[in-house]
Parts: sequence; structure tokens; C-alpha cells
Amino acid sequence: MNRKLIIGTRGSQLALWQANFVKDRLAEIGVEAELKIIKTQGDIIQHLRLDKLEGKGFFTKELEEELLSAKIDLAVHSHKDLPTVNPPGLIIAAVSEREDPSEVIIIHKDCVDVTKRLSLKHNASVGTSSNRRKAQLLSVRPDLEFSDLRGNLQTRIQKLRDEQYDAIVLAKAGVSRIEMDLSDFHLEEIAPVDIIPAPAQGVLAIQIRETDQELFNLLQKINCEAVAKTIAVERKVLNMFDAGCHAPLGSYCRERNGKYEAWTSIAEDNEDFPDRLYIQSDTTEGMAAQIFAKFQKDRKLPSSVFISRDLDENSYLAKWLAKHNIAVDARSLIKIFPTINTLDSFILKRADWIFFNSKNAIEHFFKLQPLILKKTKIGVLGRGSESTLRKFGRVADFSGDDLGIGTDEIAQEFAKVVDGKTVFIPRAKDSLMSIQKALTPNTQVIDMPIYETVLDENVDKTNADVLIFTSPSNVHAYFAENLAEPNQQIICIGYSTAKVIEEMGLPYTLPFSPDEMGLAEAIFGLDYK
Repeated sequence: MNRKLIIGTRGSQLALWQANFVKDRLAEIGVEAELKIIKTQGDIIQHLRLDKLEGKGFFTKELEEELLSAKIDLAVHSHKDLPTVNPPGLIIAAVSEREDPSEVIIIHKDCVDVTKRLSLKHNASVGTSSNRRKAQLLSVRPDLEFSDLRGNLQTRIQKLRDEQYDAIVLAKAGVSRIEMDLSDFHLEEIAPVDIIPAPAQGVLAIQIRETDQELFNLLQKINCEAVAKTIAVERKVLNMFDAGCHAPLGSYCRERNGKYEAWTSIAEDNEDFPDRLYIQSDTTEGMAAQIFAKFQKDRKLPSSVFISRDLDENSYLAKWLAKHNIAVDARSLIKIFPTINTLDSFILKRADWIFFNSKNAIEHFFKLQPLILKKTKIGVLGRGSESTLRKFGRVADFSGDDLGIGTDEIAQEFAKVVDGKTVFIPRAKDSLMSIQKALTPNTQVIDMPIYETVLDENVDKTNADVLIFTSPSNVHAYFAENLAEPNQQIICIGYSTAKVIEEMGLPYTLPFSPDEMGLAEAIFGLDYK
């Protein structure tokens, strides 16, 4: 190409970083470019909430007009800001690799409470103008109070420094790109499988005129096809629901181990308890349509659910079930007894790591009033255990919650982390010991049964549409005297529980995450007649 390209961009530091990133990528393939700064409606109108601005594309419209009038050759956008349908005459010619699509909560250090989810103190005031974030955050922390937050990243951070909020929520991608100094705050990252991001969050879009075939062909050299494939699912979901960037809709798709996984969260408004869905497929084709079908209002949900443990009425799963008027039969089918009453402090002093593979292990361990050194790190099997650990004022240094793999694979990943260290593992008396078996010979293991489970006798049968089993022991207790009905569907928490059900020859569903959020996703994803 023998012409110098003009790149249109907004004027914020983040937008300029994005435009310069594309400019540098073009330079790598021998193309010269310069920037042209263009103000948008979203930049000018700062006193209104985003969802009060009319129409869609209020961060992109002016750039697109300059592009259509040939005053610029290409426009660089945050892909999540773009409407799902391009204006006539424009196309997205290329997309960047995806920055981490996680959210980050930036918290005043005197407002941190690690015993609570998200590390935010009770009734904390949180700044965000995203209805999607509000709805999802309220579902896990209903005590939080939200205030609108507008402006560029620097403006938002300054508002936090001025103590207008206790915390603010931003996309991690933006914070990472401009390398802001946030050392005076506590940062809490939220994985995209926990708080589902906006479609195409963390991706840059390069928009050009549809007729500029030469430029289109050139841009294929910097186009990330793998990202284009996954965000096409997210944006198709957004399009099918006819939602804009201010809608309480989150959609996230990724490719992992040869499979495509997609999460979707949709609420009626920012105070509605959202419905969440997780699906997996061999191909992205048809995924958006499958997601759309699951969220239709006339789709049948179960009328009743059984779960083999007590369920707090204020818990995530209980609130989701109540939203849909689903009756719940919640009762543990086992009794748990401690096997020791004291713990030698010398043992804990030797440990570099402590690993918990269940909530019960955590609760029984802390009943022993252990003295844990600050240097000692803690690992947990998943998100449910991580939440339980927070109640005792500790945050996990290792968690298998975002791995989406079996216990054996998590054990192998943990083994790499603790190779050559000393690991203390408090456990159930009849534990499968998957973690211990995976540790290397260089790792010293202090293995200690601290509790045991005893099965209840004469467990009453349930006629619930869905049976949720939370441990292998509960499976054994239920099926000692009962049979599953042909129309009952089974959900298992954890791979070890699923293995027992599988050995019985029964079909089952395994949630992506072994916690109440994962259970709600799994129940919502089942088909009922």
C-alpha cells in the first residue's frame, strides 16, 4: 500500500493507546499511519447515565461518520462499544487478540473486608454505570450500594481517590493497557466466568469502508481469527436479544481444549436477579441460537429440586430458585463427626502450604483454632471452598475454580506449584486422596484425617424433578434404599460425586463450577418436558 493511512480515534488516554497499538501493528507490516482525534457524543455528554442516552453507538457514531465521508481510512474502537449491526457501507475488517476480559474492583484499603465475597466491606458504595455489572454483583452481594460513574479511566480513578465511592468496577483490559499506578488501592480481580463480561470485552475492532477491498486484504495480516470466532458468538447473542451496551446482559465465549464454552447472564433490569447459562460445544456454529432458545420466557423449568445439604434461604441458589417459584427439598443425608480435638502447632509451622478439598475440611479445620503463620499459603479445590475460606479471614493463594477440569487435573496443576515444598492436607477419613497422589516425590506431605462422615439410615425418597448430590457419601446414602425415577434429572457437584453416579449407570450433569452459581447455571440449562 502506497498511501499513508489516517486512523480515527477518541481522545482519551485509553483510546489513544488502542489507536497507537493498531498503528504499531501496521508499522510491523510496513504500513505508515497517523492518528486523528474525534470527539463522540459519549465523550461530550458526561452528566447522564449511559442507559439514558438515546440510541446505540454513542461512543462510535462520530467516528463512523468520518469514515463514511472518507475523512479517515479506519477507526479503532473498543469492540464492546460497537452496535452489533454496522452502519451501511462499513465493516469490521479485523480484530485484535483479546486482553484479559476480567473485571477488576478497585477498593479503598480501609474499605476492604476479605471475609466477604469480593473483599468489599458491608454496604460498600460502588461506582459503575453498567447495568450488567450491577445486576450480577447484586446477585452475590445484595448489600452493596451503587452510584453512577462516568468519565475516562483517569477521571474515574480520581473520583475514587476523592472518596466519592468506596470502590469502583472497571474492565481489567483498560486498566492493564494504560498501566495506571493503583498501589494505593486494593485490587480484586473477578474472572469472566464469575461476573460475565460485556460481549467482546478486551478486544479492539478495526472498522473500514466496505468498498476498501485493498485495505481489507491488508488488515487480514493483523486480524486474530480465533478471537473473531469466539466474540462472534457473544455479539450474536447481543444481537438476538436486541440489546445495547447498557443492557444487563453479559456474554463470554472461549475455546479451551478443543471445545467452545459460553456463559451468558441476562436480567430484566439492574436490580433483577439474573439468569445464567453455561453451554459447551464442539463448534461455535449455532451456539448463539442455542443460548437464545434457553432464555425464552415460555420455556419450562423444573417445579422442584432436591439437594443433599442444607440451603440458606439467603444463599445464591435459594434466591434463584425462589425467583422461579421452584420448590426445594434441602437436607443432608450424612452426619459429620470430628476425629481429632486438638492440632499440634508445630505441624502448621512446618507447612509451606495448606490444601483444602472441601468446605467441610475448612470448617472442621478452623474449629481446631489453628495458628497459621503469615508465610503459609492456602490452596483450595474450587470456588465453593474459596468462599468458605473467606469466612475465616483468609484468601486462597491457589484455586481450581477457573480451570474447569477434574479433581485429578487440578491436583496435577497444584503439584507443579508446590513441588519441593511441605504441604499439610486436613481431610475426611475416607477421602479419595487425589491431591496427595498427584504430589511429586520432592514434596513433603503432612496428611491428617480431621473428620469422618456417617451415612443416615432410612433416607426418605424425593419426587423432585432434579436431584442434586453434593458428595459421594450423600449418593451412597440416598441410593442405599431408593431408586431414581425415569423423569428425574441428576446434577453432581464435583467429579468424585459424578464418578459414583456414573458407576451406577445413571445419566448426570456436571456444572462448570462446583458451587451454587454453577448449580443455578446447570438447572437452568436442563431441558424439561
